[in-house]
Amino acid sequence: MEIDDEAVEAMANMADGDARSALNLLELSAFTAQETEGTGRVTVDTVRSAAQRKTLYYDKAGEEHYNLISALHKSLRDSDPDGSLYWLGRMLEAGEDPLYIVRRLIRFASEDVGNADPQALVLAVAAMDACHFVGMPECELALAQAVTYLAAAPKSNALYTAYGEVKADVRRHGALPVPLHIRNAPTNLMKELGYGRGYKYAHDYEGHVVDQEHLPEELAGRRYYHPTDQGFEVRIAERLAQWRARFSGQDGD
Repeated sequence: MEIDDEAVEAMANMADGDARSALNLLELSAFTAQETEGTGRVTVDTVRSAAQRKTLYYDKAGEEHYNLISALHKSLRDSDPDGSLYWLGRMLEAGEDPLYIVRRLIRFASEDVGNADPQALVLAVAAMDACHFVGMPECELALAQAVTYLAAAPKSNALYTAYGEVKADVRRHGALPVPLHIRNAPTNLMKELGYGRGYKYAHDYEGHVVDQEHLPEELAGRRYYHPTDQGFEVRIAERLAQWRARFSGQDGD
């Protein structure tokens, strides 16, 4: 980093004898020069720009950091694109790491949107790539695009709930054995022991789907994933219902 003498003098004047304020302004000026201006040189204009943002600056490990990301997450969950954009702007203008924000967006895409709109995760990951590729400030619009898309997307926490139940069963039951018919059988001995015996190859059956148990015996019949009536999950729910109706002897049409 390089800094002009005039910039040092400007910071000293703005700090008005407060060393902590001076150091904070120096840090924010350095960030502005590197991340926003892309020059690595602190000028008087850089200091003035940083001073305008100083009131927004917050401790990235402190309470306000978590308050703002919580506000963003809840605005997204409540399908409010305007509130979501505002809290995104508050964080970016305060100097938040865009990669921290996009990590939370990726999590949100699966936790709160899920299969109601499978494109949500694709767009969130694309925003991450944009942050890596172009950095700030260019990637701020990619983040804004992702945020508004996630806010407007249909919501489902079915994946979050399903995986939570899976983790609970794994911890409760431990390492249950894989059913013999879906075990790998690379050797003759394994085949003699019944590995892979009775396995139904889905592509040999109508609709490329078969009725066979894939869970350990202790969990046979357990259902974790319950699609909602939101977005694309409606089609998933219809497809699963048709398959289950066929295998139970009912009319799946």
